[in-house]
Amino acid sequence: MTTPPRSRPKPVPDAATTKPTAPRADGPLLIDLALQGGGSHGAFTWGVLDRLLQDSRFQIEAISGTSAGAMNAAVLADGFAAGGVDGARQALENFWRKVSRAAEMSPLKRGPLDVLLGTWSLDNSPAYVAMDMMTRLFSPYDMPFAPPNPLKEILAQTVDFQRLASAPVKLFITATNVRTGRGRVFRNNELTPDVLLASACLPTVFQAVEIEGEAYWDGGFSGNPTMTPLVQECVSDDTILVAINPVERPGTPRSARDIINRLNEVSFNAVLLKELRMIALLRQVADTGNTEGALWAGMRIHLVRSAMMTDLSASSKLNAEWSFLTMLRDEGRRSADEFLAKHGDAIGKRSTLPIEQLLAMV
Repeated sequence: MTTPPRSRPKPVPDAATTKPTAPRADGPLLIDLALQGGGSHGAFTWGVLDRLLQDSRFQIEAISGTSAGAMNAAVLADGFAAGGVDGARQALENFWRKVSRAAEMSPLKRGPLDVLLGTWSLDNSPAYVAMDMMTRLFSPYDMPFAPPNPLKEILAQTVDFQRLASAPVKLFITATNVRTGRGRVFRNNELTPDVLLASACLPTVFQAVEIEGEAYWDGGFSGNPTMTPLVQECVSDDTILVAINPVERPGTPRSARDIINRLNEVSFNAVLLKELRMIALLRQVADTGNTEGALWAGMRIHLVRSAMMTDLSASSKLNAEWSFLTMLRDEGRRSADEFLAKHGDAIGKRSTLPIEQLLAMV
């Protein structure tokens, strides 16, 4: 793209809250992306990204990602640095193909009944049932040896981390510091395969990932994903959130498995909802001359999601069959198409996600 990107004028904050700004132009509109984690459900996000990359009205400035969202973010940014839009799209497909091929030898496969019924759940898989029971009784540190995470080799093969350090798409990857309980946001020049694995490290399945002498767990506990750097460090005033974890579920879970799944969803959404609530609150004080409020008030939030994700079982997050991943990809593309048809013209003008409703939640 030869024309410079454009961003909407915003209030001028004081020096303590200054963020980058850019003049208006007639080029593509800068947008930021916020990508949630969710294991193989991240293939839904792959489909959304694939569709957004093809829309010439927009240019991705930055991505905040956690867990599978972090993987998608790094692969896209590196692919874009190497070959533009086509390079990013191809890199995403290559990554997910490698994930599927690595899973071909895994015992975590659908049971015969699930295959017969056409469901994607692993609930009836003997290997999954055994692993589920083991993680409730034993710690990853109780095992005689820690099995290597196949994603580490896949990331090393797929992403050029030296190129990623200076990639034009800014990255903000969150992992949770085990000692402090706080999230740490890693930027482009800090990223390694271990950082991405730390962002996706489920503590009941994997030993904590050590980075610079500190142990880290899944970033979903502290930001799924983190919104703050998109507000404070980016030109764009439009953030598109790609949601994987349902915020609401009908009914009350009864089985132990469903209760644990819902607990994970609630905890992984909690920090994001707090950040969105803070944005809504600061919008209310922006007109009072509060410079921090003025900085946040210009943030426009949009959401891409699919009701289908609510219907998928938690165990399907470990299903990496190519047919499942491509089904999720296609649903992501369809959801992005639906979002762009309904809200595409509003991007750059107004929020399409009514986050003010969060202030009424008790």
